[in-house]
Amino acid sequence: MVTKLQRRTASRRKLQFLPTLSNTKSVKRSSIVLNVLLQCHKLKVKLEEIHREYQNLMTIGNQYFTLLKHIQVSKEVKVEKVGEEFVVKVSCNKGRDKLISILEAFEELGLNVVRARVNYSHFFAMEAIAVAQDQKTTDINDVTQAILMAIEKQGDEHIKDFRQVSKC
Repeated sequence: MVTKLQRRTASRRKLQFLPTLSNTKSVKRSSIVLNVLLQCHKLKVKLEEIHREYQNLMTIGNQYFTLLKHIQVSKEVKVEKVGEEFVVKVSCNKGRDKLISILEAFEELGLNVVRARVNYSHFFAMEAIAVAQDQKTTDINDVTQAILMAIEKQGDEHIKDFRQVSKC
């Protein structure tokens, strides 16, 4: 059995660490305990404040990503002819199979894609260098119109698919 004296000495040993933890100069036990409780309360309030700030930042982040999903990027197709190569830059809204539609348009025109870079994060963007297969002169306007038609055709198919799904 533990005597009262042993309990008191154990309690005093534990209380000797409290002034160093709570940065108090007080010697009284009651004062030390009150300072520690006050410090615990302050830490609790700070933690609640940090939690509220975190929740606010998460809400702002979610709103930002929601806005990014609803951004409408206009269809933009730029074609330049540099020597025998066509430099094609395309940007438009995301959609299914945009890249495939554009590559099929290149194939119909008889163009081989030498190098391409595609970005599909928030919208569809593509930069490509294409060369004519049979070295016949293809007009820049023909390439531009073919790519625009491929993008619009792909967009129309997406709308038809959406209408069929919504009828079910």
